[in-house]
Amino acid sequence: MQDFLAALGLVLVIEGLVYGGFPRMARRLAAEVQSMPEGAMRMAGLLAIALGVGVVWLVRG
Repeated sequence: MQDFLAALGLVLVIEGLVYGGFPRMARRLAAEVQSMPEGAMRMAGLLAIALGVGVVWLVRG
């Protein structure tokens, strides 16, 4: 549970860096996401999940 909360905190830090540091880029990315096909979004999400699991597996392995 402690690792999960640490990971959640890190996600919030990264999100905050994007929105707080680069708000114009965040708006542009949000607009691009709305125009993306659903299949492309799904594949990007699955790829992100796979990469995240791989990183955790390597680090915690």
